[in-house]
Amino acid sequence: MNSFLPLVRFWILLSVVASAAGWVLSALRQLNGAGYAVVAGLCLMTALLLHHPRPDARPVLSATRFRRRFSRALPLAFAGLAALVFLGGVLYAPANYDGLTYRLPRLLHWLAEGRWHWVHTANYRMNDRSCGCEWLLTPLVAATRSDRALFLVNFLPFLLLPGLVFSVFTRLGVRARVAWHWMWLLPTGYTFLLQAGSLANDAFAAAYALAAVDFALRAAVSRRRADVFFSLLAAALLTGAKTGNLPLLLPWLIAFLPVSPLMLPGMDASASRRLAQSLATLLVLLTAALVSFLPTALLNWQHCGDWTGLSLETSKIAMRHPLIGLAGNSAMFLLCNFCPTLFPFAGWWNHTIPDHLPASLAALVQHNFEANFCRLGELPTEEWSGLGFGLSCLLALGVAANWLSRSRPPPPRASWSCRALLLTPYVSLLFFFAKSGMMTLARLVSAYYPLLLPALLRGPGPAAVVRQKWWGYATAIVMLLAGAAVVLTPARPLWPAKTILSKLGTTGSSPAVRRLRDVYLTYAERPDPLAAARAALPADCRIVGFVGASDDPELSFWRPYGNRRVEDILDTDSEGQIHDRGIQYVVITGVFLDAHHETIDSWLAAHHAVPVTTLTVTTEVSVGPGAWYVAHIVP
Repeated sequence: MNSFLPLVRFWILLSVVASAAGWVLSALRQLNGAGYAVVAGLCLMTALLLHHPRPDARPVLSATRFRRRFSRALPLAFAGLAALVFLGGVLYAPANYDGLTYRLPRLLHWLAEGRWHWVHTANYRMNDRSCGCEWLLTPLVAATRSDRALFLVNFLPFLLLPGLVFSVFTRLGVRARVAWHWMWLLPTGYTFLLQAGSLANDAFAAAYALAAVDFALRAAVSRRRADVFFSLLAAALLTGAKTGNLPLLLPWLIAFLPVSPLMLPGMDASASRRLAQSLATLLVLLTAALVSFLPTALLNWQHCGDWTGLSLETSKIAMRHPLIGLAGNSAMFLLCNFCPTLFPFAGWWNHTIPDHLPASLAALVQHNFEANFCRLGELPTEEWSGLGFGLSCLLALGVAANWLSRSRPPPPRASWSCRALLLTPYVSLLFFFAKSGMMTLARLVSAYYPLLLPALLRGPGPAAVVRQKWWGYATAIVMLLAGAAVVLTPARPLWPAKTILSKLGTTGSSPAVRRLRDVYLTYAERPDPLAAARAALPADCRIVGFVGASDDPELSFWRPYGNRRVEDILDTDSEGQIHDRGIQYVVITGVFLDAHHETIDSWLAAHHAVPVTTLTVTTEVSVGPGAWYVAHIVP
């Protein structure tokens, strides 16, 4: 099962190079295609110099090994789901709303400036959020000037999950038979499947979390410095991917601290050897710091006086009352994960349940959590799904069957470090619950899921469960539900959704059908919802002013990538500042005008602008249609 290790090492090194290159090229003001070409050339030369092939080395990928491994039902089902995910990623442009609202625009701002910089924008998320995912995306955009290959940043680590799950689970005391089943089942959690073909930045970090623990546990046996270094780099990448992953450093430290002395030079080595080992350790430590959350934390402190960036966020992002956070987040965590794959009553739930909560409870939710905190969806989407209904029920059935079996012998007693490593992921999760007031909690903790399961699957009980006949039927149902989630997801439907639903009228249909139509058609337009507004701009317009609120998407006005840039205009900008930036055409959103109690006429008069066109666009079904205006500033 170690054939996956070279691929894991390659992915970690690729992630390290991409993140480090982003910061270094930014410091040199060379964040562009030429800069990345130089980095790629240096990496290739280094790889050729350091590569010493062994004559007895087996190929990482072998057709015979591939056929043998995927000849059984579970691996074959996983391969089929992966193929569907890849097909969806190839056929559809990214439609993840957060990705289109701030992740892709922020890297376009960086490329236009030739460096990372604090973007002059109302969308604070372009500045204070971790950059790990963006540093992986930036070279792809710089090289292709397209977003069609960006899903690979999620898809490639998704393929590594089975091997990592098996390795970590067995090292933590899960029986090999049980770990084999779950290595194929766990990656079919909806958050992993749906984000694998998207621009989201939650689930891809699960590979870093598993690799960080796996290499630390390997180092305890192998005593190799390389394993310790890979563990450290993976942990750094985990924090660089998302600030919410910081609590996961606790279980990693439990595994890492016993092997950390291996980073020190060997006392029995020669002086030159010790010096080389010390320099290697120093280089790895500096690189780990560079690719972690540390640069973003320092920049947040510099620009807003808060290393977390929470001072820029809405007040309900951070939980003020830990016990309320624990209770509310625990409840929504279970609800989201056990929500049926097809849940036609979601509309009733979202409109009825919040209004029928006891007044005291409703007040606690309203004052401590984001709006729509209790919201569920009719279909699984990458924006809110966790493990999902099928996998959650299967896990609950397996655990219940294990505990109800009176004939099972007790599991072998684990060492203190193993027990700590099994329990600390739950401590990390509860800490996250106590600190977060954000909605869509189930997908935000995607990287936590793989480390939560070993504590539930140890001992002989789960091994007896997976031998039961009903287990085979249950796993088949889970795989079918996962396939339905992939095929039906509105972001990348693998059925002719737009063709069929566009023929349905908006009148004369049931509310459920109209809702279905609105959701799928809005997702179909989401990658470029403002193409009509862009078409109203002159062909030679190279700079577009954007007057929007913190959640308004500006991405459409960057297209075609590399030929046009967007300059955000804040309500504090003077006419002289707007003129000095070369802005002649501006896009104004109705949300911005409403928030500032203005009308389009008053804004145009104040900025000496004339209207060009007005459109009504739906960017989010839950928000509904909104007004967008294109105007020309008279010189």
